[in-house]
Amino acid sequence: MTTFRISEAAALLGVSSDTVRRWVDAGRLAAVRDEHGHRQVSGADLAAFARSQVETTGDGTRSSARNRFRGIVTEVIRDAVMAQVEIAAGPFRVVSLMSRQAADELGLEAGVVAVAVIKSTNVVVEIPGHERVATSP
Repeated sequence: MTTFRISEAAALLGVSSDTVRRWVDAGRLAAVRDEHGHRQVSGADLAAFARSQVETTGDGTRSSARNRFRGIVTEVIRDAVMAQVEIAAGPFRVVSLMSRQAADELGLEAGVVAVAVIKSTNVVVEIPGHERVATSP
């Protein structure tokens, strides 16, 4: 079973180690102590907790897209026809190409809060540190 140290869980959740400790102390996230007295969170418990923390739209909007990243617009580069919009969503950088008209109508500029809604049929999943690529039988 995969386990994570408090600092690793914090990095995966995008919060501080102190926040994860408070969640553990409050009973919101299960953890056990290892043989050295350090708290460990099981991968299954961390996944369940992360899933419970996922924001919904909250505004009644219905969408088939499940990947929503709320962040702040850090840069908008416009030309005559297109615009490149960069959003910092936690530790993630999301870049969108759209028409200049759409960017103008949305009022996109650095400092604006925006939500990147992503629906993709092609998502690459990587496992850090693994060299072997699994193949289908």
